[in-house]
Amino acid sequence: MTQVGRVYGEALYSLAREERITEAVLSDLTALHTIFQQERGFLRLLCAPNIPKQERCQVLDNSFRGKIQQYVLNLMKLLTENGYMREFSSCCDAYRAQFYQDHGILPVQAVTAVPLAEAMQKKLKNKLSQVTGKTIELNCKVDPQVLGGIRLDFDGKRLDDTVQHRLEAIGSLLKNTVL
Repeated sequence: MTQVGRVYGEALYSLAREERITEAVLSDLTALHTIFQQERGFLRLLCAPNIPKQERCQVLDNSFRGKIQQYVLNLMKLLTENGYMREFSSCCDAYRAQFYQDHGILPVQAVTAVPLAEAMQKKLKNKLSQVTGKTIELNCKVDPQVLGGIRLDFDGKRLDDTVQHRLEAIGSLLKNTVL
């Protein structure tokens, strides 16, 4: 997350919190972030220095007015006018982080060798919720290289109980063993 993203994202969150529309704004930001990931050309258009700022802002108005929260549209226009539209993703991250903090939500990424069954995901969310005291937003990822077990990444921490990690630990131990 960049400094520009943090400043704009937190300012938007503060405004949305005052207006009691934090969830609606988060929903719009998430949808727009997905759109910009899929349609990178649109984002390049909004960043193009050879197109006047006024025309780029008009493109935003024509595309999104009445379809998203006005504050989100104003944020995008402000980013476009100041040449920071490339920081939109970082603004979304800052907004989401503030939203999660205020609502007691902890995003957790679980990495396994095979997809986790729905029942296992539910058990994992419940257990993590009990341990952390927060609502868990679980994002499951499959990585065949872990071989087995599970790796959890959350709150800047990593809990690694994968076969891959255990094998690396054994290999390290063997390297440092003198016979």
